[in-house]
This record gives sequence, structure tokens and C-alpha cells, in this order.
Amino acid sequence: MNALKKGVYVALGTPLDGNGDVIEQSLRTEIRQQIEAGASGLLLMGSMGIQASIKASACRRAVEIAVDEVKNSVPLFVGAMDNSVARVKDRIDAMRDLDYTAVVLTTPYYSTSRDANIVAFFKAIADYADKPVFLYDLPVVTKQKITLPMVLELAQHNNIKGIKSGDLVLARKLRQLAPEFEVLFSNIDVFDVAISYGIDKVLDGMFSATPKNEADFVKAIEAGDIAACTKSLDKILYLRDFYLKYDLMAAFTASMNLLGCEGQFSQDYINEIEVTREGVLGAMKEIGEI
Repeated sequence: MNALKKGVYVALGTPLDGNGDVIEQSLRTEIRQQIEAGASGLLLMGSMGIQASIKASACRRAVEIAVDEVKNSVPLFVGAMDNSVARVKDRIDAMRDLDYTAVVLTTPYYSTSRDANIVAFFKAIADYADKPVFLYDLPVVTKQKITLPMVLELAQHNNIKGIKSGDLVLARKLRQLAPEFEVLFSNIDVFDVAISYGIDKVLDGMFSATPKNEADFVKAIEAGDIAACTKSLDKILYLRDFYLKYDLMAAFTASMNLLGCEGQFSQDYINEIEVTREGVLGAMKEIGEI
């Protein structure tokens, strides 16, 4: 796998209909918006893409659509998180014939274990996978932190190529100790600070809902204008914080619908989307997104 370009990597939302099937045109629209905004890469079915809540047939279909729409114009990462080596292998097998870039994996999220067992989990999958593996450090969900010693050991595996993490200390240390190991930094609250440590790739789901502000952010990164980066981030974070007044994923769905991407981007038991739409519309207007 070639070295990744610096810039913005976007965790896509997954548009679903009332049966839990992927809405093809909506996903294609979302992908086009992101490529036009200047995204350096895309993550399909990460946490913002509710991968753990999507039925198996829809997971496969989402990858088919994304691969066709992206057409190798940017790297396409695909989440395949699950709670055992066997179940992750099933997910990988279901899309083995598709031309995506890398598989992204959290630690198992149903229960925790000793660090040595988690390292064994990742190594077993990396041995099996036909695509490079990226770690996804998401302890707020999985309750299991991927630590620096774990990453340094896993980085020795020839099929484990990087990590998505919002841990600034971890990211900084990896830049020093394993400079060839890719770090996709996922804490946009402090990315303008992280840039000063040489961390130059950011990945987040909020960019899906803010393509206009994302485009400004991309231009600021390319120009090395930290003040402009901060200004764009502040607008994106304003919308994120507004979401938190409601249900995060319901508010995200409302944003995506307002951007012309139909469907439900939240879990199928969340029914607050219409209630939040008016408030989200006002917030998006305030940051100049629509």
C-alpha cells in the first residue's frame, strides 16, 4: 500500500431505507460530495457509518456501491468490526472480491480482555486478510484502549499498516517511534494543535455533514494556514456540539437529508429525526453549510 496523502479522511454515513437496505443514490451522492470537497480518503462503515447496526447483506452492498463510485480516485477504507476472529473473517470473506484499500478494525466491543489477547486478535486477522489492516482505537465504545506498546508490536506485522486514533500522545509517539506507520488522527477538537507535531491526516464523521466547511478546511491545510484551519474546525465543532443537544445520530441524519442524501443514517430504533430537523437546519445555516 502506498503512503497516504495528508489531509482530510471522511467517515461516511450509511443511508438506509425502512428495510435496512442501502439507498444507492444517496450513498453515491454523499461520496461525490466528499470527493468534490477534497477528501484525501474515505472510511465506509466506521462508527459514524453504524457498521455494527447494519445487516450483513447491506454491508456487502454498501462496499459494492462505494467501490464503483470511488473508482480508486481516493483510498477507500472499510470497517469490519466484530467480536471474534471468526466473525471478522466472515466479514472479510463477504467482500474479498471487491477492490477497496484496507480493512479497519476496533478491538472486540462486547467484552474486554488482556492486551496480549487483543494483540493476538489483530495478528490473526492480519494473517488472514487479503487487504491491509488498520487499527481503530475507540475506547469510549469498546472499553478497550489500544496502547502504545500494543501498537508498536502490531506495527511489526507486515499487513498492519496504521491506526485511527484520537489519542494525541499516542499519535505523537508513533510519529517519533514508528514514522512509517500511518496515523489517521480522529480528534478534530485538537487537530490544529496536532499539526504542530507533524500529524497531518485527520479522520472524522462530521466532515460528511459539512462538505462546504470541509473544503475550506482542506484549502487551509494545503496552505499551511493554522488560523484558517481553526476557523473551519470551530464551525464544524459548533454543529457537532449542537447535535449533542439532541440524539447525535438523529441529528446527523437530519443534516445528511438536508444535504440531499435521503434515508436514515442512524440505528433503526431511533425515531427523533423529524423533531430535530428544524434545529439542525438553523445550525447548518449559521455555519454557512446551506
